[in-house]
Amino acid sequence: MSTPSPFLARLAHGPILADGAMGTLLFSRGIGYDRSFDELNLSQPGLIEGIHREYLSAGAELIETNTFGANSIRLAGHALSGKARVIARQGVKVARNAREIVGTTAFVAGAMGPLGSHIEPFGSVAVAEAEVAFREQAEGLLEGGLDVFLLETFQDLSEILAAMRAIRSVSAEVPIVAQMTFGLDGKTRYGHTPQLIAKALIGAGASVIGVNCGVGPQPSLEVLEEMAAAAGSTPLSIMPNAGLPQFVDGRYVYLSSPEYFADFAARAVALGARLVGGCCGTTPAHIRAMRERLSSHLPAELLPSGAEVHVLDKAPADEPPAAAEEPTLLQKLRSKFTVSVEIDPPRGINTQKVLAGARMMAERGVDCINIADSPMARIRMSAMSLAFQIHGLHPQVEVILHYTTRDRNLMGLQSDLLGAHALGLRNILCLTGDPPALGDYPNMTAVYDTNSVGLIGIVGKMNRGTDDSGTSIGAPTAFSIGCAVNPTAENLDHEIDHFRNKLAAGAQFVMTQPVYELSCWENFLHKLGGMPPIPLLIGILPLQSFRHAEFLHNEVPGIHVPDWIRTRMHDAGNEGQKVGVELARDLLAQCRDMANGVYLMPSFGRYENCLEVLEK
Repeated sequence: MSTPSPFLARLAHGPILADGAMGTLLFSRGIGYDRSFDELNLSQPGLIEGIHREYLSAGAELIETNTFGANSIRLAGHALSGKARVIARQGVKVARNAREIVGTTAFVAGAMGPLGSHIEPFGSVAVAEAEVAFREQAEGLLEGGLDVFLLETFQDLSEILAAMRAIRSVSAEVPIVAQMTFGLDGKTRYGHTPQLIAKALIGAGASVIGVNCGVGPQPSLEVLEEMAAAAGSTPLSIMPNAGLPQFVDGRYVYLSSPEYFADFAARAVALGARLVGGCCGTTPAHIRAMRERLSSHLPAELLPSGAEVHVLDKAPADEPPAAAEEPTLLQKLRSKFTVSVEIDPPRGINTQKVLAGARMMAERGVDCINIADSPMARIRMSAMSLAFQIHGLHPQVEVILHYTTRDRNLMGLQSDLLGAHALGLRNILCLTGDPPALGDYPNMTAVYDTNSVGLIGIVGKMNRGTDDSGTSIGAPTAFSIGCAVNPTAENLDHEIDHFRNKLAAGAQFVMTQPVYELSCWENFLHKLGGMPPIPLLIGILPLQSFRHAEFLHNEVPGIHVPDWIRTRMHDAGNEGQKVGVELARDLLAQCRDMANGVYLMPSFGRYENCLEVLEK
């Protein structure tokens, strides 16, 4: 037993709003009518995808592929007859990409129009030849993964029946929406009435029948009423032009306003239409108005004979998104001295200890929790998975996800970032990552397709709504972008140049490696030329003992513990932990006027040490 079509199942639950014109928008954006619009699926897929996204954002639940003329006979006029199949397939792919980017469940309809040359007996194209051309186009659309075939703008009943036979020769299951064009007299070019057309299309196996193009809303509604009388239980569709075109300044423009189309949509649904959209002259503005009118559930009214109309200079694009509000972390850093504490993911699968640490921090009023990404290249639980758990348990605390380029190629980096955003993680500390040679698997390979500077640029592009290649991701992300700096670096000039590159790439806040004396920090700021132009968290790692100090100084890259502090820790003996907290507390007091906050790093999971540092 075959599975029911999702499209028909959805149609049975209520009307579906389709999109509007493709050609109208392409022409308004500089594409001349002398070229093949269908070929743009190959040469300018971004343009086509963008138009699909505009209609989806306006509220369309069904988008038509840009394949109206993607048959070998029509394409022959552009020397493209051999590319019919690939153009049709690519048209579906572009539409599906748009759907995925917007994140909607809209249906993709494979658009098929007339051949562009009359078939027998009114022209020279044999019926068998027509079926071959339609079959090739239908196969390409099927290969692309369409949800429904949509035949539109046919005026010859014999031609649309040939197209339906071609479709059914390659697919017995995919639904067919069959629409024909009627004149102001309510008949097709060859004198067929709406009732005759309805019976013929239903008899040929159409899933939905209707009217499109040719005329505007009012005459199309009159045709729809006549078709309904013969349609029985077969669903009806209607997609009229935006009125009759008017020749203005050397080009045709359409007159019906979005408001007029909103009223039309309500009346079409009241007359029984299950699929409602627009054809030539309609734009995302028309679809948005129709969506708003249909969503209002107000009763349909007669279309006013004196309805105001407007000449559309060009198809209006979708309204630009409102400027994103500054991420809450950045707001917090600018408004108060911010306290952040680092938590390392566990080496195994038990998160009890680290979650208890996070709870302790949250209960004591810590502002942020940092989740390290396998520091020292030692295998630990995914930082993102732990960050998601903590974010869910303590939403009032900002979670800063450390994210390295060591383990992921460019595709993996961007996929994970999209996933992090979807999980509600908004703060990314962009790092290159410690090389694997330092860790548990010294022979393990690293990726390093990019470094921290490149990663900052990638996240910045996502905040502007594209991936690294410039392809739209549907909507801008809202990440706050962090970077690291080491004020104790041996080659401080090189470190400062690298930091400036991070600033130029778009870093929005900075966190330092551990600092142990104020003079070191003052020297860094002097060489930098003053405080950074972005909020800064100064790193403090409380020492636990003399051996701990020696280990950090001699074995951990990026950490420098001054001689006098190591001497102090040596002299402390078994009071090392207490002295380490005192040193950290003193340094924090000295740095309060020289940073926007502190970044505390507990050793050995001793989160209570960090809380002791914060005590006055």
